[in-house]
Amino acid sequence: MQANTHLMTMLQAVIMGLLQGITELFPISSLGHSVILPQLLGWSQIVKAQGANNSFFLTFLVGLHVATAAALFVYYRKDWTQIIKGVVRTFSTRKIETHTQRLGWLLIVATIPAGLMGLIFEHPFRTLFAKPLWASFFLFVNGIILLIGERKRQETERGPRRIHSKNASRQLKGGHRILDTLEFKEAGVVGVAQVFALLAGISRSGITMVAGLVRGLDHEDSARFSFLLATPIILAAGLYKLPSLFSHSASGVRPQILIGSLAAFIAAYISVSYLVKYFRTKNLYPFAIYSLVVGTILFVHFL
Repeated sequence: MQANTHLMTMLQAVIMGLLQGITELFPISSLGHSVILPQLLGWSQIVKAQGANNSFFLTFLVGLHVATAAALFVYYRKDWTQIIKGVVRTFSTRKIETHTQRLGWLLIVATIPAGLMGLIFEHPFRTLFAKPLWASFFLFVNGIILLIGERKRQETERGPRRIHSKNASRQLKGGHRILDTLEFKEAGVVGVAQVFALLAGISRSGITMVAGLVRGLDHEDSARFSFLLATPIILAAGLYKLPSLFSHSASGVRPQILIGSLAAFIAAYISVSYLVKYFRTKNLYPFAIYSLVVGTILFVHFL
């Protein structure tokens, strides 16, 4: 079957795939940009399809999300192999014995509330707020959230901090905690924070990083936890809607889904490779400034 270019061209598919792969991991909101960019470029068919039920564009996004999660899994494949083995072992030993096992259960605890609340709120939030004006407003809010996270991090760094938990009670240089000192309830809070990313303009990676910074993690551990946590969340959301790729809504656009997903995979892999190195020494301020400035300009534009 030939691609239906009246709905989406191959060039549009590539651009949207690259956009998804980059903005899903950079803390500037993939959903917000996927709502805003088609409107700015005058892609009327895509704009119309964004708010419709069972549209070709929503099916297209399923492919992009699965590809993004696949890129994250490939990048962290060694980590995931150890994590999965560690979690499986806890079922036989009935206890958590290693840092890797604990990290695995922290990820599970953080994934559950995000997954459940995503199932409940994804549709109404998309229907109400997945519009350019709202996306621009929430992009501005995203900038404020990132600034708050950085301010909390600075407060933490002003002096050493003692960690009191079942796993650690130790003085950490600069006040930073390491990932395995998180309590399960804290992981749950990080998971719940992801629900706000259902609002177009609020970044999933950004808000989970901020949640980690607020709990005393440094940028590197916050980013690692955020990217690891994104893998099952994005993958589950994509697999849940995977049957739509074989439905009528995908008719005529499967080639675009394939090429867009390939672009998303490549962009996501390059993005995570870059950001892992970036957050070893740098912070969220550039992304906060981008969100504030671009969000303000676009909000005025769409008024």
